[in-house]
Amino acid sequence: MTTTQAYLQTWMEARTRFTNLLKDIKETDLTKKLVNTKNSAGFLIRHIGDVELLFAKNVFGASEVEVSAKTVIAQHDTGEWTNLAELLKYQQYAFDNLKAIIEKQAERNWQESVITKEFGTKTKAEAIGRIISHTAYHAGQLSLNLKYG
Repeated sequence: MTTTQAYLQTWMEARTRFTNLLKDIKETDLTKKLVNTKNSAGFLIRHIGDVELLFAKNVFGASEVEVSAKTVIAQHDTGEWTNLAELLKYQQYAFDNLKAIIEKQAERNWQESVITKEFGTKTKAEAIGRIISHTAYHAGQLSLNLKYG
């Protein structure tokens, strides 16, 4: 197994913490949020997609990816993330694009440094850990919103 295959497999397995929640989600769940918190379930789904697309484009070099990271731009839940079909389609688009660009990484690429304003200078190997933890973190929030929101 190559390093690229190992990172891809690890990312995809970690992402199941998120995708397993989507199997039973209903449109009425999208507005759920915990008391004294800012982000609804719908916002979190969109945010995970936004950040995955930003990683595909800005970290891993998928220049053809189109992304309008509305949740990152707004920096708060605007209440607009209520269309389940659109959110599911968007997160699948994000998954497909990030997966495709990770698959294209050569062994030498994992030690290349990338610089972003969000997390500074990291190697691509470190960045894959960053996107894994980001998705898992917000999947945990999503789970709590769905259960207790």
